[in-house]
Amino acid sequence: MKSMTRVRFAPSPTGYIHIGNSRIALFNWLFAMQQKGQFILRYDDTDTERSKAEYIDGIAEDIAWLGVRPDEIYFQSKRFDRYGQVAGQLKKSGLLYPCYETPEELERRRKVRLSRKLPPVYGREALRLTIEEKQAFEAEGRRPHWRFLLPNFSENPFETSRSEVHWDDAVRGGQTIDLASISDPVLVRADGTCLYTLPSVVDDIDTGVTHIIRGDDHVTNTGVQIAIFEALGASVPTFGHINLLTTVSGEGLSKRKGDLSVRSLREAGFEPMAVASLAVLIGTSGNVEPCKTMNELAEHFDLSSVSRSAAKFNPADLVNLNRDIVHKLTFADVTERLAAMSITGEKADAFWLAVRENLDTLADAHGWWKVITDESLHFTPLSGADSRFVYQAARFLPAEPWDREAWQQWVERLKRETDRRGKVLFKPLRIALTGCESGPELAELLPLMGRRLVVQRLKAE
Repeated sequence: MKSMTRVRFAPSPTGYIHIGNSRIALFNWLFAMQQKGQFILRYDDTDTERSKAEYIDGIAEDIAWLGVRPDEIYFQSKRFDRYGQVAGQLKKSGLLYPCYETPEELERRRKVRLSRKLPPVYGREALRLTIEEKQAFEAEGRRPHWRFLLPNFSENPFETSRSEVHWDDAVRGGQTIDLASISDPVLVRADGTCLYTLPSVVDDIDTGVTHIIRGDDHVTNTGVQIAIFEALGASVPTFGHINLLTTVSGEGLSKRKGDLSVRSLREAGFEPMAVASLAVLIGTSGNVEPCKTMNELAEHFDLSSVSRSAAKFNPADLVNLNRDIVHKLTFADVTERLAAMSITGEKADAFWLAVRENLDTLADAHGWWKVITDESLHFTPLSGADSRFVYQAARFLPAEPWDREAWQQWVERLKRETDRRGKVLFKPLRIALTGCESGPELAELLPLMGRRLVVQRLKAE
């Protein structure tokens, strides 16, 4: 019987997630949707100094806003005993060995190897230490860090040979890593805490993760992690490495700098499906188009379509996608959100239909609502002939009640009574009534504003 697909998103809560992090979360979520599987949210919070509760809460809020709903949630900070247990198991089997070099000593060795035109790979000098030498280091106050002994030799660990790890990557196809080209990774620090690699493997084993979809900056790590999976006698998950998201200039995104954080995009008023659509579809062979729902996006999602080159995120593309989504929202779609901006009442429905195709974000509606309702709103006055024209135009307003034909009636009257036509007629009226040179059709806005407010704006000139 085929096991259920289980994927995971494992952010470090050391900052708010950016659009690149959310891309990883969305790829996993959509893959789980397609496979009718489960999505695990795992906080890699082993860095207790930099991990903060506000970031944990923020990550949960951000992925929920995008439409991602975890089936299970885990915290690595609650599993230190388990990692210690596995580390002890590896130590007992001789696969985790103590090393006492300082960073300075390791750097000197690296430079020596480079000067001899040798790859800067750790030479496993710590394996030669005698018990007495280890005790001497301990007496000096040194505490060991622990390296994992890679299976890249036959009998003598000092005689490495090409040792290939192969896997069929769900995104990149066949992949090969030569373990002889890699230093034995440090899995446990001198203070006893674990680096990312070991807890990640242990958690993936314990939570039954079947597919690991992550950034292609982890490809080399995968060779090491496969060796650890096998050393622990566990089944190796299917790996898929997707291209990284960068800025338009090609720079990597940073949580510490707050680059394009999901939170900032949310606060800027972007629609979650605009962010999700761009994050998922950019950098693939498919068209980048706005999807209204996650189910629709899942229909466009295809791991095999991911490009090998980096995906460049352009905020201008997000604005365009967002605009397309907003323009198609019905009043029923936005009623509650408009009410949160105090856009309610009998005018609200007609107002939305009048302004939606002029909005970049839903939040922009608030400004237009003020235009049609706020009698205290003042615009920069017109000057000269334009000022005299709009003042005179108030005399020729048709009587209420108004519908969208009132605007046309008014314009025809002005054409007869003045020598103005086209832009020289329309532009000053629009500026006087809305403060803008462009925007929703005045035929739609006029009935919403009402005669009293229109006269007030015109005579203010």
